[in-house]
Amino acid sequence: MQKVTPFLTFDGQAEEATRFYVSLLPDSRIDQVTRSPVEVPGTAIGGVLTVEFTLAGSSFIALNSPGFEFTGAVSFQIGCVDQAETDRLWAALTADGGSEVACGWLKDRWGVFWQVTPNRLSELIKDPDPDRARRAMEAMMTMVKIDIAKLEAAVNLEG
Repeated sequence: MQKVTPFLTFDGQAEEATRFYVSLLPDSRIDQVTRSPVEVPGTAIGGVLTVEFTLAGSSFIALNSPGFEFTGAVSFQIGCVDQAETDRLWAALTADGGSEVACGWLKDRWGVFWQVTPNRLSELIKDPDPDRARRAMEAMMTMVKIDIAKLEAAVNLEG
């Protein structure tokens, strides 16, 4: 059991959201759905109260409760191995009411903020050559969804 578990509050859509999230990444699953034994704000007796789930090996809990909204002050970063994974996750998370933000950030249809980040971006902005790292960062700052080929071109002073 991990010591700190992210706890996400949804307005009646915890189960729908978590089923979607676990469909996106390997080593993900719904671990337990707890139904409310009493009526609480936003949840009837027998309705989904919490969903414990594992997302890419990390434990999370989702709660159904009205009156909360997500902000960009907290986001979840997904490291992507290549452009294909970046594109797939970006498309899935922005679908059905999600929205693009900037610099690899997006907001999904439930209002949760995500950073869909190719691993190559992290490597390039940590380049030991400060000019290459600067060019990578400057290129990233112009992007909405991260484009690895454009990052590489900027770092290598191409096109």
